[in-house]
Amino acid sequence: MAKEKFVVTGMSCAACAARIEKAVGAVAGVKSASVNLLKNSLDAVFDDSATTAGSIIEAVTKAGYGATLAQSQTQSAPTDAAEQEEENLKNRLRVSFIFTIPLFYLAMGHMLSWPLPSFFLGDENAFIAALTQFVLLIPVMAVNFKYYRSGFKSLLSFAPNMDALIAIGSGAAAIYGLVGLYVMAHGLGVNDPHLVHQAFMNLYFESGATILTLVTLGKFFEARARRKTSQAVIGLLDLAPKTATVERDGEEIVIAASDIRVGDTLIVKAGETVAVDGVIIDGVGALDESNLTGESLPVDKTMGDPATGATVLMSGFIKIRVDKVGGDTALSQIIKLVDEATSSKAPISRLADRISGIFVPIVIALALVAGAFWLIEGEGLAFALKIVISVLVISCPCALGLATPTAIMVGTGQGAKAGILFKSAEALERAHQLSVVVLDKTGTVTAGRPEVTEILPAEGLEIKDVLALAASLEKLSEHPLGQAIVRTAKDQNLELQAVSDFKQIPGAGLAAEISGKTVKAGNRRLIENIKGDPSSLLQHAQRVSDLGATPIFLADDDNLLGLFVISDRIKDSSPAAIKELKHLGLKVVMITGDNAKTAQAVSRIAGVDDFLAEVLPGDKEREIRRLQDGGKQKVAMVGDGVNDAPALARADVGIAIGAGTDIAMETADVVLMKSDLLDVSGAIQLSRAVLRNIKQNLFWAFFYNVVGIPVAAGVFYGLFNLTLNPMIAAAAMSMSSVCVVSNALRLRFFKANLSTATTVAGEHIKQPAAGDGSISKGDGEMVKKLKIEGMSCGHCSSRVEKILKGLKGVDGAVVDLKKGTAEVTISGEIADAALTTPVTEAGYPASVIG
Repeated sequence: MAKEKFVVTGMSCAACAARIEKAVGAVAGVKSASVNLLKNSLDAVFDDSATTAGSIIEAVTKAGYGATLAQSQTQSAPTDAAEQEEENLKNRLRVSFIFTIPLFYLAMGHMLSWPLPSFFLGDENAFIAALTQFVLLIPVMAVNFKYYRSGFKSLLSFAPNMDALIAIGSGAAAIYGLVGLYVMAHGLGVNDPHLVHQAFMNLYFESGATILTLVTLGKFFEARARRKTSQAVIGLLDLAPKTATVERDGEEIVIAASDIRVGDTLIVKAGETVAVDGVIIDGVGALDESNLTGESLPVDKTMGDPATGATVLMSGFIKIRVDKVGGDTALSQIIKLVDEATSSKAPISRLADRISGIFVPIVIALALVAGAFWLIEGEGLAFALKIVISVLVISCPCALGLATPTAIMVGTGQGAKAGILFKSAEALERAHQLSVVVLDKTGTVTAGRPEVTEILPAEGLEIKDVLALAASLEKLSEHPLGQAIVRTAKDQNLELQAVSDFKQIPGAGLAAEISGKTVKAGNRRLIENIKGDPSSLLQHAQRVSDLGATPIFLADDDNLLGLFVISDRIKDSSPAAIKELKHLGLKVVMITGDNAKTAQAVSRIAGVDDFLAEVLPGDKEREIRRLQDGGKQKVAMVGDGVNDAPALARADVGIAIGAGTDIAMETADVVLMKSDLLDVSGAIQLSRAVLRNIKQNLFWAFFYNVVGIPVAAGVFYGLFNLTLNPMIAAAAMSMSSVCVVSNALRLRFFKANLSTATTVAGEHIKQPAAGDGSISKGDGEMVKKLKIEGMSCGHCSSRVEKILKGLKGVDGAVVDLKKGTAEVTISGEIADAALTTPVTEAGYPASVIG
């Protein structure tokens, strides 16, 4: 199967889109055809052994439209085409107003007694006034001849579109007026002033011109609004620089970004934007990746780290070896993803599509029936014609056709700006129906990397000595828990010792000779035969095991030397994110391959509703199927994409989190570029906002036509003497499309309605108000943030936390060893010195920073 995108020209409404889809769908070998009216594009999936792109283009041409392969278009072509369309409409509108205003004044001036030149007044000058109106109408019809060309062409193809309604309506008004001119000429010839006056009062030249002008005005507003709907995607195109500095043959030269080749060496200085993707081979710097991931803080980069196109070097100097160019870069992949999503159709649009396909023929039939009815009722030809024109002109299939794609384009664009990428409109719609969210534990709820959270040395030993000894042993191990100890020692700049006779102890751990002594590291089995009394550390090890952490013992042949507590830290945002999901009315379930004890501890801290433990990667898909309960529940699976592919594919909505610039995850429906679980809530809220917007648009489109057409047909004439002037009908039709597009544009201001909660060790606190360094917790409580220096391990952080909790007026304290900070919850007024002095005196210099 092949998939191609085509640029389609000549479409004016949803009926055109339906006609093209039907024509292309009839081509042998075509599996599916989807037209996007907003983007003037056609996506076709076809068997390339049965048909070709040329056959599809031929089918579109036979249907009365133009088509070319999108590959021949440059990236800026859609933008240029939209701007060109807007400029053409502006010019047509300018000419239309120049001639319509005097025509309208001349036509209405007689009825409203407006001041007019004498040669236009009186029955004797009626023919001059009428002829002048006709002359003023001609330029308006000429500059808007597109409606007639497209409309009558569609009629001849037996697939009438909106242009056909405009062409018939305004054309009928012009022809009726032209007939009136002949009647007036006849009246003058037979000297019948009454006939001349009667014919003059029933001219519709101003209606024809006003219809064309107001429709063009609506099209202009619509084009301008439609261009704004794609601004998010256009903004993505503008992120990459047009030029870049490369090093070739030892010289720095500036070349066009399109001329960069794989293997080139890019030179990027502070303040410059990285042009393409690659790996840093020299230098260090801080890259602002917010353009792609939405992450606000710059990321420190050094040799060997990846650098992505469209990111900005905030400080430093780097050289990059180019690995990906053109369509292979992360930015191009993001643009492609967004483009595919905006080109796809949501299931909710199918009803509107079906109605649009038969809308225009039904309207034409209704207009003729209404006109015939009023003729039979004896209201006269002029009244009947007014009814026919009003019904034709007020009907608007455009509003139906634009209701869904405008909202989807704006919504997916806003999501892309926030690092939330929907792969299809169907996924965007399904996300609002979710009832259960399943979270993979490792890498999703937790950081996915073990960390040393506590070090307890045996009596008489120092923490740094125990840490250095354990790291010296574990440096030869590839086990993740051992590597966590090594990383901690490196962070403390500890010097590691030489190791000999390294060996593994099956089911227990490691052992080696260090400084002439045998040192062991591992689980509880290691200390079964030691001579010392390890009871206190064993009790602590049991407690941390119950909380889901892993205790690692360090010992020699005779004594227990220390205890390391290692755990996969729960992400700071996870409890708050889970709370947000529950606030949205969703059931949150955590799934993990870990044992039940660890899963229970993590689920309790994170706040999930339920957990599934000891689930092998291959069995996650089965659990998702079970939760779906035969389709009764809509389930989302959130994972990091490493071993979650079957589960992501099985879920109603598969969400890949923490993708960074690796956005081409085949099994995920939604890709979150950041590793922030709060974005799951943001994605669901965006989905709900888009679907709400689409429903509003569809309601307005249906309501407008259901109410407007009967009024125009004269249904209320007998009861309330109510009819619609064709000019008012034209204005209403034009504004209906503008209202739909404008409503969709409101999504540009969408922001996820997340509570202002952040999380510190599972406790939710409020963010500080602007300009206030402290954090309010309600009920008179405040939270102050302290900077703590000198902490090197979990023992230090525990000591600081104990000191703070023991202070009068302190209700709680949580210390973050990694960040070197403490959050202190206080009630009432406590001086900063009262908090910092006891900590400083204990050997940990402290200061209040917020």
